[in-house]
Parts: sequence; structure tokens; C-alpha cells
Amino acid sequence: MKSKLVMTAVASVFCVSAYAESLSVVGSWSSLPLYNQYEKPYWTEVLPKASNGDIAVTMTTHNQMGTAVGDVFRLLGDGVYDVAMTVGDYAVADAPALEGLDVPLVALTADQARAMVDAARPMVDEIFKEKFNSHVLAIAPYPPQVVFCNAEVKTLDDLKGKKVRGSGRMTAKFLEALGAEGVNVSFSEVPGALQKGVVNCAVTGAGSGYSAGWWEVSTHLMAIPLGGWDPVITAVNLDKWNSLTDAQRKLITDTIKKDFEDPAWAAAQTALTNDIACLTGNGPCPAGQARNMTLVEVSDADFNRAKTVLIEQVLPEWSARAGGNWGQRWSDSVGKVVGVTIK
Repeated sequence: MKSKLVMTAVASVFCVSAYAESLSVVGSWSSLPLYNQYEKPYWTEVLPKASNGDIAVTMTTHNQMGTAVGDVFRLLGDGVYDVAMTVGDYAVADAPALEGLDVPLVALTADQARAMVDAARPMVDEIFKEKFNSHVLAIAPYPPQVVFCNAEVKTLDDLKGKKVRGSGRMTAKFLEALGAEGVNVSFSEVPGALQKGVVNCAVTGAGSGYSAGWWEVSTHLMAIPLGGWDPVITAVNLDKWNSLTDAQRKLITDTIKKDFEDPAWAAAQTALTNDIACLTGNGPCPAGQARNMTLVEVSDADFNRAKTVLIEQVLPEWSARAGGNWGQRWSDSVGKVVGVTIK
């Protein structure tokens, strides 16, 4: 019954096109820069134009549809829509191995993060084919997931005993290993949770926090990638993908890399610098009015201790939870790129 209701709702959103091939596409959060600057322009402008009218696209987002983030890829696999994109961490309940795509603290720059994602890509491709009946088209980043707090923090030790909303399961486990209490709160509910004291701190991208107004209910910004980079996976239903012509598949593969994935990665590092300036007032803010959050610099000693906790506690726990040989595969691929081996 639930599936029928969802399909009915989706049908009301996507209209039928008279073009040769029509794709129904579900984007990520409609309020955030990744969707507005990269996802939407690619699917609604670049691809239809590049196909010379051979491919038409109707697009909405999961939050506009009211779809739970954990259902986005499940419904994609069922063929409720043709293409979907959302944060990989939202799908880890169905595929714990997917947590290995976004590991905190091992990539400090956009170039390092992309190398990590590229190394993980074969594993992600396999997971999506087997778990979600889907073919991965692209993986693009949010900027590093930093820490917003509504209380004074000076070091990572100050997170001990605090209730912190993580940006994914591995981040939550990492926070718990640091002595914090991981709390599960959806992105849209975080401002209210911070204001009411349900959480003391929350992790998200600096730009996402700026766009969503987290600065209104937070005082301190800890600019350390405690939540990784929150990669957003774009995938197409495998049956739909196989129904396209070779030329259509090649066009999508080529253009999505050139006109969506590559530009999103290229902007990621600059975006972090600009977003921190917008949140703290430490520099010009291209996005609008600069705010006055207190910027917390994390010491090398703090950082190294946190990374030791990650390597010795968090990653081995994930490897055991993922099962099979996922831990070894991660060490042989991603681990080699970032210089980390799961013990």
C-alpha cells in the first residue's frame, strides 16, 4: 500500500513528455548549493540541450516530494523514478559497506577527497547494482562536514559529554569514541534541536549550515572535517539504464562527468573557504551577509589523537559490521590512497 501511494504521488509530480526519451529525476536538498548550482542546471538544461531534444527531463527533489531520505534509493531500485541523488550515508541502513565511502578526517582537501571517492568507486558501483538495482552515474561532494555548536568549545575534548548530531553512521560512531553522545536528528530539524538543547552541536557542511541558517542557533564553528565530505551519489535505475540506446548512455556518462561532477569537485575547496568566511566574518562572503560565529582552530595534537581513535576503534568496528571482505577491500583501495590500513 505504501509503495502504491508513493508511486501515485510521484506520478502527480512528473508529467509525461512527448520527447523520444523522458527521464524522471529526483535531486537532493532543494535549498542547498549543490542542487541549485550543479544538479538542476545539468539535468534540466545541459543534458536536454546536449541531446538535441532526444532526452527530456522532469525534475523534483526528495524533500519537495516528502520522501524520507532513507527511501530515496530503495524507490529508485523499484523504478518509482528513473534517476535519484542523495547523500550516500542516507543509504547505509540497507548497505553498511557503503559507510566506507565517507570516512572522517582522512581527506583534508578536495583533491584528497576526490582521490578517496575515486578509489572507492568500484565498491560503490557493486553495492548499488546489488542492493538498489541501480547504476552509479556520478559522485559529487558537499564541502567538508564541520561542527556547529551552541556552546563554547575550544578543543575536541570539549565535545565529551555533549549531544552531537552526526552526518552519518560512521561519524556518529566516531563522535561516541571521542566521548560525545551521537544523536540522530534529520538535517531539517537541526536548527530547532540546537535551539531547544536537544543537541549541543551538529555536523554538516559549512555552506549547508550557512544556507539553512544554523548560524542563528550556533555560536562556535569547529572547522575540522569531523564528518568527512558527505558524498552525494547520483544513480539511475538499472532497468531504465539498460533500456537506453548506446548513444544515450554515452552522452549521459560523458556530460555528467564534464558538466556536473568535475565542476562540483573543482568548487569544493574554494567553497569551504568562502563558507567559513560567511559564517565567521573572517573574510568576504560571496553568498551574502557574513555572520559572526567564533572560529575554533583545532590543534595538531587534537587532530592526531582523533585520527588515532578513528584508525584503532572506528574503522575496525565498521569493518566487522560490514562483514565479508569489505574491510580488506577498503584497505587495498581507499586505504592506499589515504595512507590508512584497517587493523
